[in-house]
Amino acid sequence: MTLIIAEAGVNHNGDEKLAFELVDAAYQAGADIVKFQTFKAKNLVTADAKQAEYQVANTQKQESQLAMLSRLELSYDAHHQLVKHCESLGIEFLSTAFDSESLDFLVNDLGLTRLKIPSGEITNAPLVLEHAKTGCDLIVSTGMATLSEIEAVLGVIAFGYIADKTATPSELAFQQAYASEAGQQALKQKVTVLHCTTEYPAPMAEINLKAMDTLERAFELPAGYSDHSEGITIPIAAVARGAVLIEKHFTLDKNMDGPDHKASLEPQELAAMVKAIRQVEVALGVGVKSPTVSEVKNKAVARKSLVAAEDIKHGEKFTKENLTIKRPGSGVSPYRYWELLDKKASHAYQSGDLIVE
Repeated sequence: MTLIIAEAGVNHNGDEKLAFELVDAAYQAGADIVKFQTFKAKNLVTADAKQAEYQVANTQKQESQLAMLSRLELSYDAHHQLVKHCESLGIEFLSTAFDSESLDFLVNDLGLTRLKIPSGEITNAPLVLEHAKTGCDLIVSTGMATLSEIEAVLGVIAFGYIADKTATPSELAFQQAYASEAGQQALKQKVTVLHCTTEYPAPMAEINLKAMDTLERAFELPAGYSDHSEGITIPIAAVARGAVLIEKHFTLDKNMDGPDHKASLEPQELAAMVKAIRQVEVALGVGVKSPTVSEVKNKAVARKSLVAAEDIKHGEKFTKENLTIKRPGSGVSPYRYWELLDKKASHAYQSGDLIVE
């Protein structure tokens, strides 16, 4: 089954109560995982780092990233409570760490065994290496990245998984780890790559879902899709193309203040997406082309047989004039039409009778 991550992100607006409500909404929608973002704003951005254009547009407020992100932090205590709440519901808690301190907290304090590396961090080799050294399974989002950048980050991850603790990190060491059998095996066991278009919302003409196929072929790793498009059409299409994982932002209300709400699904939309994905998974089937159980009973009704077009005497030859083809399909197959022409009938038939030769 496709793993579905409901991305709460920072849509709690720094409010613990909203964070708990987001967990409940993700669970009720049927998501497998609810994901947040863990960071210390002071560790993440400089004091004068500017907002992205979409953040200014969505918040209707021009300020520094530091000011914006400081309001969106969740306390460590809130994280602990959210983990407990997720455990009580049976939905997995996941969070993205944007700095070393946050990563250490997620792994060594909360005990997470699965981590997400966001698109913006895949060139942050030191932080990526710290992720890999935890030994956790990694989900790697590839928005804004070229194939060479993705190969480079996979090299860092392979090195982190397999290198001796005394080994010195370097670009050459990363390349060697990626090229090694052990490195490739570790990647295949632990890494999922996600195609992503890093824009909020992502324009349809820039989604490029076929790039997900390219990732799978290029790196021989499970591939999924992190979606920033409007609506639920694209993630459903991604599952039909073979995505093993779908990540989608959601919110309690698109009209709330905050940078990501407008590009997120509301709870009823999230539930509709999950339902549609599960239907697509069932509909994909096993790939064998043969009559299904429900089709077999319809064969006789939907198909046709050879039928007497007019009365035919015993011993009279079958001709194009006295043979026709009609439903039901419980008689002689129309495939035998040419075989019977000019042969003598072994029975007498009235017009409309099924041929039984």
